[in-house]
Amino acid sequence: MANLVKKFLSKQDLKAVADAIAESEKRTSGEIRVAIRQKRSKKEQTHSVEQLARHEFVHLGMVKTEQRTGVLIFILLDAREFFVLADEHINQKVGATTWQSIAQAMSANFARNEFRQGLLTAVRSVGDHLAMHFPVQAGDKNELSNEVDIT
Repeated sequence: MANLVKKFLSKQDLKAVADAIAESEKRTSGEIRVAIRQKRSKKEQTHSVEQLARHEFVHLGMVKTEQRTGVLIFILLDAREFFVLADEHINQKVGATTWQSIAQAMSANFARNEFRQGLLTAVRSVGDHLAMHFPVQAGDKNELSNEVDIT
């Protein structure tokens, strides 16, 4: 685990987040990923957190899900920024204000140094919205890893 990540989340915390993703995905055909980046690279210094999240979305293969129903919770630790990004099929049914609301709740937890709780709440909330609009389908399979991606 990367040094900066250890400052905020333990291995047990990361496992709890992965478990919350797995539980949430039992109720939806959607896919949830959490990616934590320690810092921007030198060539990314001018990129916004949204641009970095979009790049990570592609890098993690989230654009290749069968129904285009992935949601990424992307965190840039050193800048203390994050972004919730949903794929195109989801955005047709779930408005941007939903993701902003989830981000605000996560921000409130982070401000109280409750990083585990902030992520767990965000994952579960994303799962609730996905289950409402994209319930689990017969034969649904887990297309993406539930593990937190750390770079």
